[in-house]
Amino acid sequence: MSELEVIHETRYAYSAPVSLAHHLAHLQPLDDPAQRLLAFELQVDPTPDPLRHGADAAGNMQCHFSLARPHLTLAVRATSRVRVTARFAGLRPETSPPCHQLADRLRYVARSPFDPAVEYAMPSPHVPRLDALRAYGSASMRAGRPVAEAAIELMHRIHSDFEYESESTEIDTPLDQAFEQRRGVCQDFAHLMAGTLRMFGLPARYVSGYLLTRGPGDGAPMLGADASHAWVQVWCPGTAGVPSDGWLDLDPTNDLVPGTGHVRLAVGRDFADVTPLRGVIRGGGRHTLTVAVSTREVGPVVATE
Repeated sequence: MSELEVIHETRYAYSAPVSLAHHLAHLQPLDDPAQRLLAFELQVDPTPDPLRHGADAAGNMQCHFSLARPHLTLAVRATSRVRVTARFAGLRPETSPPCHQLADRLRYVARSPFDPAVEYAMPSPHVPRLDALRAYGSASMRAGRPVAEAAIELMHRIHSDFEYESESTEIDTPLDQAFEQRRGVCQDFAHLMAGTLRMFGLPARYVSGYLLTRGPGDGAPMLGADASHAWVQVWCPGTAGVPSDGWLDLDPTNDLVPGTGHVRLAVGRDFADVTPLRGVIRGGGRHTLTVAVSTREVGPVVATE
């Protein structure tokens, strides 16, 4: 178990006044038995109309706010304190259902019960179907192999075969380009892994969150820790050591099963569902964006190997 404090600061500077702005923020960490939200504060400058908080369809907390007076800058600061428990300490990947059985369970059959997990087995705006991903994943996703075992091996391969390189891609870089160039950032690693799993009919969720700058144990530097981070969840219900909801977190950027150094912010089909801050503005001209994330440990931290 660990307690972590996260400060996420976003600042826009505009070359011309913004006369009207509407923004949507996913900046409040999830609160569940394995991740307790102890405190959260969202500060916006200039002060907006009243903040409107609520949950989206996936259970993520979101905040809407509007600014109806001219402004040349926008600063948003989210401060969170969470207590994180290692959810997968007793993980036994070999106990998960076989890949083909799980995929068959989610196939459409008239008048059969609907399983919400099927939504995450479908393509999404940033994660289209790519034959190259099926070919790449075939070495790991063999039909009779337990899903968790196959997904963990896939995570190892992506970490080994793709190079983490800051600023090597943009938010809108197509997934096939990231695959071909064999390098990217944590967003690309998560999209690549989710896309590969989905090509075999397996549900995979994109997770937006935060990561300690230095990992637990030996304190090794963690990739993607100085900004918001991203990883995936693969659905493997009935697996020993996985919570009852069936979602197993895997971080291909750092090649590990998250312990207590990861803070989950929101889950979705891909980055577009859980963008930390986005909006629509009138005016503004050109702009510069500055983002800074600080995650510090205020209690003991453990990793799951």
